[in-house]
Amino acid sequence: MIKRVFIANRGEIALRILRACRELRVTSIIGYSEADIDSLPVKLSDEKICIGPSKPIDSYLNIPSIVSALEVKDCDAVHPGYGFLSENPFFVEICYKSGITFIGPSPENLKLMGDKSMARRVVQEHGLPIIPGYDNVSDHKKALKYAGKFGFPLIIKASAGGGGRGMRIVRDEKEFENFWHACQHEAKIAFDNPSLYIEKYIERPRHIEVQVIVDKKGKALIFPERDCSLQRRHQKLIEESPSPIIDSSLRRKFQKISARICKVTNYRNVGTIEYLFDGISHPYFLEMNTRIQVEHPVTEVITGIDIVKEQIETASGETLKYPFYFVPFCGHSIECRINAEDPQKNFMPSPGKIKKLILPGGPGIRVDTHIYEGYTVPPYYDSLIAKIISFGSTREEAIARMQRALKEIVIEGISTTIDFHRNVFEHPIFLSGRYYVGWLEKFGEEEENGKR
Repeated sequence: MIKRVFIANRGEIALRILRACRELRVTSIIGYSEADIDSLPVKLSDEKICIGPSKPIDSYLNIPSIVSALEVKDCDAVHPGYGFLSENPFFVEICYKSGITFIGPSPENLKLMGDKSMARRVVQEHGLPIIPGYDNVSDHKKALKYAGKFGFPLIIKASAGGGGRGMRIVRDEKEFENFWHACQHEAKIAFDNPSLYIEKYIERPRHIEVQVIVDKKGKALIFPERDCSLQRRHQKLIEESPSPIIDSSLRRKFQKISARICKVTNYRNVGTIEYLFDGISHPYFLEMNTRIQVEHPVTEVITGIDIVKEQIETASGETLKYPFYFVPFCGHSIECRINAEDPQKNFMPSPGKIKKLILPGGPGIRVDTHIYEGYTVPPYYDSLIAKIISFGSTREEAIARMQRALKEIVIEGISTTIDFHRNVFEHPIFLSGRYYVGWLEKFGEEEENGKR
C-alpha cells in the first residue's frame, strides 16, 4: 500500500484528497505556492512544503520543483487532482522513472486519450459512435472542403484542448476562415499545440458523462451517467446524476460503450468518458478526461463509493472489491459549483478576503470547500471556491434541498455566483429537466435583459 502521498494541487480538491488519505491512514504531504500558505489544506495536511511563487507556472506547473519536493519529503506517490499536471504525460513519465507512483492512468493512457483527435480515431476504429468530423486538418481551405461533406453548423476544436479554449461554433462558410485562425491562435497559446479538428455541430445536445474505475488487472466499475449540460462558456456549473432524460435502457447503452472504450484502450485507474447526446437515442463519444473530475461527488453520493479512495487503492495495486460491473445507485444528486465571480460584471473573477461565511447543512447536503471566514481568495487560480452537493430520494427532493442550501449559504466580502444558482433553480426549464448545452447562456442573457 502507498505510504506517503504528495498532493500536487490546491483548493477543494487538495482537501478532498487529504481527507481520503487520512481515512486510508496514508500520510499526506501538500506542495503549496506562496499564495496558498494560509489555505485550509495546508493547515490540515500532515506535512507541507513550499514549491514556489504564486503564479502556477512557478509552482503547481513547475515540474522540477515538484520532483525535488517529492524527493525531499521521501514520497512514494503523487496525486495530481484535476487541472495543473493531472494530464501531463511528461510529468507522469518522470514519476515512473523516479519510482514514484502516479495516482492516475499510465503515460500511454494519457498520450492516447489526452489527444482528442487520436482518441476519436481509436474509438472509431473499433466501431464505436463518434460525431462525423475530420482530424488534424492542415489548413482552413482543406478543412472547409471537408466541412462541405457534412455541412453547417460545425464546431472547430483544439486537438489538445479543454475548457472551451480553441473552440468555435461556425454556422456558415463566410465566418469559417476567421474562426479557424482564431482557434489556432488560442490553441497555440493555451496548449502549445495549434492542431485543430472539425466536427458536425449538434443543436441542443445534452452533455452526458460516465465515470469509470479500472484496476491494474483490468477489472472495471462503470458508474451511472452524470448530466453536465448546464455550462457557461463550455465550463460546467451544475451537474446531476442520474440524468433526467436517460432511462434504464439508454443508461445501459452508455455504460456498455464506456466499458468497451476502457477495454480497447487498456485504460487503468479513474477516468470519465464524455458524450454528446442528441436527446433521443444517439450517444456520440466526445473525449475522455484522464483524471478525477470536479463533479465526482454526485456519483459518490448516489452510489456510496468513495472514488478518491478507490483511486489511491487502485494505484497501489489493489483489486476492486465490488461484486458488480455496472454500479447500482439509489436516489438523485445535484452539484452546484460556487465561484468567486461577479455575474453582474460578466462573471469577472472576484478575489479578496471572506469577511463572513455561513455554510449550509441538514439532511442531504454535502459541502466540499477549502475556504473559511478570514481566508483571502487569491487572484492567481481558478475561481471555484465551493461545491454544494444535494441528495434526495427523487430529483424533486434533491432540488428542494439544494434550494434550501442556496438560501442558507452566506459568503460576504467577495462576489459569488450564489444568486445566479438560486435563479437557475427557480426556472421552469431547469425544474422540468428540459435544459440542454447552451441553455444556460440564454438564461444568463435573460437575467441581464431583465435587469436593464
